[in-house]
Amino acid sequence: MMKASFEQYRLKFKNPSGTSRGILTEKITYFITIEEDGKKYLGECGLFKGLSSDDQPNYEEKLNWACENIELGIEELWNQLREWPSIQFGLEQSFQSMSVNRYNDNYTDIYNPDLYESSFSTGDEGIQTNGLIWMGSIDFMREQIKEKLTIGFKCIKIKIGVDWENEHKILQQLREEFSAEQLELRVDANGGFKFDEAKVVLQQLADLKIHSIEQPIKAGQIKEITELCAITPTPIALDEELIGVIQQEDKFKLLETINPQYIILKPSLVGGIRGSLEWINAADTFGIPFWITSALESNVGLNAIAQWTAILYPEMPQGLGTGGLFTNNLPSKLNLKGEFLYRNK
Repeated sequence: MMKASFEQYRLKFKNPSGTSRGILTEKITYFITIEEDGKKYLGECGLFKGLSSDDQPNYEEKLNWACENIELGIEELWNQLREWPSIQFGLEQSFQSMSVNRYNDNYTDIYNPDLYESSFSTGDEGIQTNGLIWMGSIDFMREQIKEKLTIGFKCIKIKIGVDWENEHKILQQLREEFSAEQLELRVDANGGFKFDEAKVVLQQLADLKIHSIEQPIKAGQIKEITELCAITPTPIALDEELIGVIQQEDKFKLLETINPQYIILKPSLVGGIRGSLEWINAADTFGIPFWITSALESNVGLNAIAQWTAILYPEMPQGLGTGGLFTNNLPSKLNLKGEFLYRNK
């Protein structure tokens, strides 16, 4: 006999973290727990206020419905919760943990369960990641970059779109010091530029041999982003554009129409593992590469994203966090060694 429950948890940032959407000081997330035969299996529903398509007033009501109907199983629950991607992902984690660990007598760590079998899960191999630079004062951004380079990152992602003049200067200085072969630079605009402005920025980025730009203009401007992807000298990666696209046929249609150079998948925002796989299938059809990114989950969600990412055998740096942003994060086996994310044995 299964039963399930959920609870809200407020993650506190060590330092205010800036994006083009504002300054973040805390993040609300939810944990859903399935109990069966005395064991508990935990999953994180990583709601992202202001960004998730399921950021709706009746979110907790829908979570409660999922818990009351947990006996339906993951297949039926996932299908009935297509408009609630973060809940889909939380349930996937709980059911996957139960599937792997229900007969494991050594299972005690509900925060860091084994979920997918790989050399990453056993601690033998790491996943290459990009170093993320948060917005802030120019001095603050420079300090972050210096820290990442000292650690050994060969790929850095810088959030832009608030003060482009100074952000551009930072990129110019970096490229003067490090060639494109020495340091891969990615930028994330979070929709921070207007259409005409983006055309200029894309050329400026190309002059600096920037790897890619995430979401140069706000999502939902299909005509404009399609035009940008067709003419851009800098590869464009769709991010927010994917959020809220629920049906698989709509995912195919969107990628066929826009034809971006990359897509970025955040499981908490696009329907968990299954929703991400639908995007991957569509992207493969059109020859569009992808990478996986976390979305400020706690260590519970990050553990699941990292283990799943590993079984995709990624060939480029992934956008996985390290859990180090928060003062009150939960216990973790994840450990950053240089630019590689490892799972402790």
